[in-house]
Amino acid sequence: MGKIPSLLIGAGWLMSATAPLCAQGLLTEQRLPAALVNEALGAAVAACAANGYRVSAVVLDMDGVRMGMLRGDGAGIHTIDSSFEKAYTAVTYGEDTIVLEKNLKGGQMSNLQIKLPNVVVTQGGVIIKVNGVAIGALGVGGAPGGDKDTVCARAGVDKIRDRMK
Repeated sequence: MGKIPSLLIGAGWLMSATAPLCAQGLLTEQRLPAALVNEALGAAVAACAANGYRVSAVVLDMDGVRMGMLRGDGAGIHTIDSSFEKAYTAVTYGEDTIVLEKNLKGGQMSNLQIKLPNVVVTQGGVIIKVNGVAIGALGVGGAPGGDKDTVCARAGVDKIRDRMK
């Protein structure tokens, strides 16, 4: 058999083997609309501001792409990166960062896992779920302690929870 017929047979086999994969159609993913993203961000920043904390908040989709960001009045420049990294960490591991922090302290997480770019294992990143499926994360940075960032992030998610369908 010559090179060209062998290549055609190989190409034909490859196409038939991958045809079921291509025939499945487009992927569908749930994403928050911009209005809900903005409302969640506003609620998170407002919850912290009510306690005198100057924070920033960010919402990411499950690909780690920013869907929205809000820097609260007087929030330091570092809070923008901090809120992003907390949300990014939550998206990366599919868990709230409070859980990851406990796992790290309890020896259930490798120090190598926290050396990934943009990963910070500190409280303030909260997964956003719809029917038990993660669709994104909200991160808050700037309060005097990650536990306070977490409370504010949860306030943001709670504000829109009943409309995520």
